[in-house]
Amino acid sequence: MGTVVDMPAPQTRERLVRAVNGFVMLGVAVVLVAGGVVLLATGDGSAGMLAGGVVAALAGIVLLGGLTPVAPGEARVVQLLGRYVGTLRTAGLQWVNPFTQRRKVSTRIRNHETGVAKVNEADGNPIEIAAVVVWQVADTAQAVFEVDDFVEFVAIQSETAVRHIANAYPYDNADTARLSLRDNADEITEKLSAEIATRVASAGVKIIESRITHLAYAPEIAQAMLRRQQAGAVVAARQRIVEGAVGMVEMALDRLARHEVVELDEERKATMVSNLLVVLVGDRDAQPVVNTGTLYQ
Repeated sequence: MGTVVDMPAPQTRERLVRAVNGFVMLGVAVVLVAGGVVLLATGDGSAGMLAGGVVAALAGIVLLGGLTPVAPGEARVVQLLGRYVGTLRTAGLQWVNPFTQRRKVSTRIRNHETGVAKVNEADGNPIEIAAVVVWQVADTAQAVFEVDDFVEFVAIQSETAVRHIANAYPYDNADTARLSLRDNADEITEKLSAEIATRVASAGVKIIESRITHLAYAPEIAQAMLRRQQAGAVVAARQRIVEGAVGMVEMALDRLARHEVVELDEERKATMVSNLLVVLVGDRDAQPVVNTGTLYQ
């Protein structure tokens, strides 16, 4: 199989951001807002009281902007003025700098099923192939900053890897020393998973498993390939039948000689072998013929 493309090394790595318990900061914000409202409502109207109430209320509102709920199976990538600060992974209500941007990234396990692709396998025959890829975001920073759209990136790279694998191996092969798409599904899917993992590693994506879900000859050659497979099956079956028949003939001659049932010369042995092979190998029932004379008449 050809060399897999060498993807560039990622420039950003995920790190956890320090966060404060969100419920504590919620309480502080509520107290500030409530205190500011009380000062504005009950103050003596002086500039100091008005300014204090406004500042307290605004501070509480600003603190509320830092509250960040994080659901199980997701993370929040935090940026401050375009700079990556860190990633929130702890589920629950968290609080971070309210002036930061927080982008939601799902860390759940996902499935991607490739479309049925029509490609030429290693022997040049057109085939149809499709696969399902199970993947998960492992590094949220790489998923967000290394590629434009990591979901689309995984889809395109999976399609590319499926086509590359299909081009590298034959559909089937009588030579057992050579891998084939149909006869070595486990080995092929391992190679497919490894190639997809290499292609998407720079996007912070981990490949859990991949499986070929559809594999068939293209319609224009399907009938011809079916006839070839049927012919191969017939030849293999005939070979087994002949091997078994020869063994049975050898056993019959050996037992006849060992028990001295009848003494056969070479010509009679040849005739007996011929008759037995016709009976055992033929695909129709034998028609017995009673010989009232001798072998030589």
